Amino acid sequence: MDSLSSIQRLHLGFARVLALVTGRMPGGASAGVQSLPVNLGDYGLNSRSRGNTAHMQSVDQALLWVVGALLLWGMVMVYSASIAMPDNPKFSRYSHTHFLFRHVMSMVVGFILALLAFQVRMETWEKMAKPLFMLALVLLALVLVPFIGKSVNGARRWISFGVMNFQPSELAKMATIIYAADYMVRKMDVKEKFFKAVWPMGAAVGLAGVFLLAEPDMGAFIVIATVAMGILFLGGVNARMFFLILGILILAFVVMIAESPWRRERIFAYLDPFSAEHALGKGYQLTHSLIAIGRGEIWGVGLGGSVEKLHWLPEAHTDFLLAVIGEEFGLVGVTLVICLFLWLSRRIMVIGRQAIALEKVFSGLVAQGVGIWIGFQAFINMGVNLGALPTKGLTLPLMSYGGSAILMNLIAIAIVLRIDAENKQMMRGGRP
Repeated sequence: MDSLSSIQRLHLGFARVLALVTGRMPGGASAGVQSLPVNLGDYGLNSRSRGNTAHMQSVDQALLWVVGALLLWGMVMVYSASIAMPDNPKFSRYSHTHFLFRHVMSMVVGFILALLAFQVRMETWEKMAKPLFMLALVLLALVLVPFIGKSVNGARRWISFGVMNFQPSELAKMATIIYAADYMVRKMDVKEKFFKAVWPMGAAVGLAGVFLLAEPDMGAFIVIATVAMGILFLGGVNARMFFLILGILILAFVVMIAESPWRRERIFAYLDPFSAEHALGKGYQLTHSLIAIGRGEIWGVGLGGSVEKLHWLPEAHTDFLLAVIGEEFGLVGVTLVICLFLWLSRRIMVIGRQAIALEKVFSGLVAQGVGIWIGFQAFINMGVNLGALPTKGLTLPLMSYGGSAILMNLIAIAIVLRIDAENKQMMRGGRP
């Protein structure tokens, strides 16, 4: 009996080693999942989802629910914030549902393109990294050409396609993520060397920055630079080079602010927005944003009850949507929005960690880049609305009005869902 038990224990030990190598238990259950350095969880995958195509039933349902909640809440708030705009002579030719209709149309187009993006394998996205980044640079250059780029409020950032205006800087954010992830995979052997690993990527981002600052769109450049730097750090660039890059970026932004009178005025207005000098000038938006949030107190004045959106707070449906949320839903509403974005950013980063643990470095860096993009841009927008950061023209992802932003946000989420689906297929022993 003792001899038989020893043989059985030896057989069981051999089976466990085999399971760790192949990722499969003898009975068909997955064992490799628990051997990975991150907690991958139990997704309850159906055996029919095996194969070369990622299936919709294998995507992260909680992620879909959170994204859906942000989109629907954003749609309601865009309508609430823009319903009174036709009373302004500047928008008198528009109906009260004009901005809601355009926002919904952008969401519909975004959903269609997101479904198409979900069907594209990550191997294909990796091959498209360079052409996609080059396309983004070409569009950033074209937007500066008269009669091609459309100028609004002194900024030339849009290309008109008739039914909608497209903002190339939104494409540049996604293209930078994919290009930076592909770049780090290609440069993995020399990632410890500054001039071979970091300098070429810095030059590419710098070129995009030249076009963006010419529009001008410093907010988009800050996001792109932060995302690229984050991917370099997550890709394995050592701490010394990371802090060197950070120092160079900070110095560059300080010089840009110092050399630009109107940017300096924004900083001074941010420091004292209610002063007589700034309250009706550069600090006007910030003061009325703070008034809106202050009026909301704890529970808010109720949906549709905002006063600041009645031609007091400029860009209430775009950059300052959170201020309207704060006024109508109070501290509770603002806190809920912050929690939803915190959860969303963290979940996307976890999906990226899972991909890297499965040795899908490109996919992992892309997912984490999207997490940095959405989380950092939401942080900037919230900081501006709450008076914690200087005013910057960045929308609240997935919620603010803006066709290009919603479209690219949905495509980015679809790519993350594709990465998650491929992760689950690999954990089941299939090929993505």
